[in-house]
Amino acid sequence: MSCRIFSARRVMTMNPSQPEATHVAVREGRILGVGTLDSLATLGEYELDERFADHVLMPGFVEGHSHALEGVMWNYCYTGYFERLDPEGQSWPGLKSIAAVIERLQHWQRDLDSQAPLIAWGFDPIYFDGERLDRHDLDAVAAERPVVVLHANLHMMTVNSAMLRLSGLDRHAGIDGVLQDDAGQPTGELLEMAAMHAVFDTFNEDLFEKANDPETLRRYARVARRTGVTTLTDLHNPMSDEGIATMTTVTAEPSLPIRLVPALRALTHVPMEGVERVMAAREHNHDKLHFGLVKLMTDGSIQGHTARLKWPGYHDGAPNGMWNATPEALTDMVHQYHQAGLQLHIHTNGDEAVELMLDAIESAQALWPRPDHRHTLQHCQIIDHAQLRRAARLGVCLNMFANHLYYWGDIHYERTLGHERCQRLEPLASADRLGIPIAAHCDAPVTPLAPLFTAWCAIARRTANGRVLGKQEAITVERALRMITLDAAWTLRLDHCVGSLEIGKFADMAVLAEDPREVEIDALPKLRVVATVLGGEVFANE
Repeated sequence: MSCRIFSARRVMTMNPSQPEATHVAVREGRILGVGTLDSLATLGEYELDERFADHVLMPGFVEGHSHALEGVMWNYCYTGYFERLDPEGQSWPGLKSIAAVIERLQHWQRDLDSQAPLIAWGFDPIYFDGERLDRHDLDAVAAERPVVVLHANLHMMTVNSAMLRLSGLDRHAGIDGVLQDDAGQPTGELLEMAAMHAVFDTFNEDLFEKANDPETLRRYARVARRTGVTTLTDLHNPMSDEGIATMTTVTAEPSLPIRLVPALRALTHVPMEGVERVMAAREHNHDKLHFGLVKLMTDGSIQGHTARLKWPGYHDGAPNGMWNATPEALTDMVHQYHQAGLQLHIHTNGDEAVELMLDAIESAQALWPRPDHRHTLQHCQIIDHAQLRRAARLGVCLNMFANHLYYWGDIHYERTLGHERCQRLEPLASADRLGIPIAAHCDAPVTPLAPLFTAWCAIARRTANGRVLGKQEAITVERALRMITLDAAWTLRLDHCVGSLEIGKFADMAVLAEDPREVEIDALPKLRVVATVLGGEVFANE
């Protein structure tokens, strides 16, 4: 049987035994060999594919923390502070004032059915110098139509009076997550999962479940292909029976250019039921679909003041954040999923949340020792050095939100964290020095899916205003590229089949116009992705 040999100006393999090559041989969707054309000629008959002869090949990027919501949200009105590209490549300008947000909402609703709710996303009040969007602002947009504005961090929303009435939250001011004004009335701001799900339940609609719609998954894959991603997570999936069936069917489509790795949304299941659901879902695994992960949500977001911080708390004196379940319940979940042999990916934004989860993992390991568990703390933005050493001892992986440096670094420096903690914001170099398995991610749709931009954030550590935070925590280009390929694959337990270009692995590649190690560092985020290759099949970018 003949094979196809791809020719390139350079092949970056992420294989330490053979870091570079010029050709990659592919048969039956897997890599048959990597090297020079002469070294591969002994493989027998081949077809030489020279379409990428002037380009650089490297392993397809692995996005270890993102959400299929990236494919859902563009059904709704974007109200973010920064410019964004939608899946079709249309640019949406960022909105720099509350007035601009209201204007876009008013414009958007003109095309809505009179009975439909107005849903928007991406809003981030932290940029507006203390000015808040409240129910009165949204009442001016629509008095009778329910209006829901999801914040960029996905841990908060603002709704209008009609939505408060419809959900019954106007009668329950004072419960966790429903903010009140001085008169004891709801302001319209809702914090964290319990309050937010009251809104979703009113519509009998779960945005995370909508992420399992076939066209949503295809749209999500289109975004991934454009940015060089070939392995993509959905790290908070309800995993309903219908959702599992849809993911199984859609990922089997030859035209879908990604491998998908969903993680069960643990907080909506009793642990034993969750264990059974993940175990059953594994029966549906195939080359392009990999069930087996569990996502646990502990605290909220730092910029939303809902993350849990150790003493002395928030730099600006704001009250400490919220737990999404009691610490005892969260610890019990860690124990039960660990005992069942499943891998946990745990949202821990604040250092108090990190401490709780390290405690939970340590006690779980003492009770049920498991080598190579690969439990991964996600975000862990200000994990301190004692916690890093403890994570190394416990065999914990870290997947850090490097994009946070750019998008919220200035806010953290000036308001939420202050100077010293910002020097260890996303402490990638320190984690690397301790030998901790590390990856970096974008958390799309919180920030755009763009692995080369994520790599740049980890290298340059520059905020949107140009401030460098924690230059001692900067990493090299080579190290950053490994974090978005082989090391991200390690955190997903997929490093045996993706993340590097070596014999036997899936023939998944990103085709780049230039070598990312040779361009000016500020050109890295704009480096053109010519195409992706999944299982030897080429998916060109328009």
